[in-house]
Amino acid sequence: MKLISRIAAPVAALALAGLTATACAPRTSDNSAQQDDKSGTLRVWLFQEVNNKPKEKVVDVAVAAFEKAHQGAEVEVEYIPVETRAQRIKAAFNDPSSAPDLVEYGNTDTAGYVRDGGLADITAEFGAWEEAADTDPTAEQSVTVDGKIYGAPLFVGVRALYYRTDVFEELGIEAPKTQDELIATAKKIHKAKPDLYGLAVGGAYTYGAMPFIWSHGGELAEESGGSYTSAIDSAAAQKGIKAYTSLFGDENCPAAKCASMGGNATVTAFASGKAAMAIGGDFSHQAVEAGTVKGKYAVVPLPGVKAGEIAPAFAGGNNLGVLRSSSHRTLAVDLMKRLAGKETQGKLFDAMGFLPTYTDVRTEAAKKQPFVKPFIETLGAGTKFVPASPAWGRIDASLVLPTMFQEIVSGKKDVAAAAGDAAKKMDAAFTDAG
Repeated sequence: MKLISRIAAPVAALALAGLTATACAPRTSDNSAQQDDKSGTLRVWLFQEVNNKPKEKVVDVAVAAFEKAHQGAEVEVEYIPVETRAQRIKAAFNDPSSAPDLVEYGNTDTAGYVRDGGLADITAEFGAWEEAADTDPTAEQSVTVDGKIYGAPLFVGVRALYYRTDVFEELGIEAPKTQDELIATAKKIHKAKPDLYGLAVGGAYTYGAMPFIWSHGGELAEESGGSYTSAIDSAAAQKGIKAYTSLFGDENCPAAKCASMGGNATVTAFASGKAAMAIGGDFSHQAVEAGTVKGKYAVVPLPGVKAGEIAPAFAGGNNLGVLRSSSHRTLAVDLMKRLAGKETQGKLFDAMGFLPTYTDVRTEAAKKQPFVKPFIETLGAGTKFVPASPAWGRIDASLVLPTMFQEIVSGKKDVAAAAGDAAKKMDAAFTDAG
């Protein structure tokens, strides 16, 4: 295996920030490969992590096994920064000569990449892959567009509620069991301890806000006949928006400080001891452990509207896909299976903490590391995904939902007006995407 020079500036995994690529670039021309070579060099692009060495070791083992099984085939791996992936992958779609055969991509990018003609339809191969039968349904949804499969899920990430056990014990309170209790608890803590956010929230934290919308019965959009229309201004969605935005203000998280905060900022506030609660991912665990709250916190699923309910979480994560331009399709699919297979996903969990996309592998992971239990419970309760439309990249990159939240918490617009304006922007994007 060749490991070619990497681009500098390591960054966190895509699921950490819930990033998406813009999907408003023109579609590429037909770049389907005309051959399927069974030997030669396969080029692979994977995302570079903050600490990439453990990931490299796991990948190296899988690649070595692949090369041993395929004499005459060699794998060249390059680790690319997440923040430049959109430009690089888009350029690769337009220039097959410089494109990889296999690429790691964020699961919210699927529809846009399919629309651009970059990813190969591997429905038949995925259906014949025995291990794929144990794939989490939401993870499989993240590689599916119009009923066809365009990759293999690599890992999944979900969010739950982190809370300070020392603060809760001091104030004699328990972990909230409903969202009303969550909001009331946050305000009670801030009143007793004004130097703490009761619950750190962010106006730019789209993926932390979505569970409130979904748990109240709202949706981001509705699909009919392959087309999407916004549902963010529905009565149910507005209830969820109102619940989330009620956490901004002097009673919990002052709008002047919290309106611009994203997910990373809210987790940092918790890890540094500035918040009693935060909505963070399984992928936030290492950052919290490295903070001042180490040994003084616990995690439970984010509660739903009713006691006993778990709020639906956004199922983030990354996938692997074969490019349509690959002249090594059969080999690339086999390498994809090895890198996204059960054995490798188990090793990636041990090395990086990435949650496996296979239900049985996740069960084993929970036995090894108890901290993942609330996240697995969240997955088991049912997760949600963004609209499978290339328009989502534009909607996300244009900050449509953060703008809506910020307009509300700043007092510029009420919930109905802000949601209505957001719906118009979303519908314009869906219409442009076709």
